[in-house]
Amino acid sequence: MIYRYWCGDCSFKTPWLGESEGLRQQIDHYAGKHPGTPLGGQIESRRRDSGGARACLQLAAIALVLLAILAACRH
Repeated sequence: MIYRYWCGDCSFKTPWLGESEGLRQQIDHYAGKHPGTPLGGQIESRRRDSGGARACLQLAAIALVLLAILAACRH
């Protein structure tokens, strides 16, 4: 899983990172921008591998190519 940390006091958010790196960046952000304020905000998570979406897109592209070939052969 990868995580994105959102600040609870401003619009800052980390990029998608591993849990420890994302938390470290959030701590650094709070120390620099909101000193003395306890950590807050949200943690967003997603699976590291987004290959499922990519595979679906590739399958759709292959289907379109096959349809184009079939249409060309009918003429």
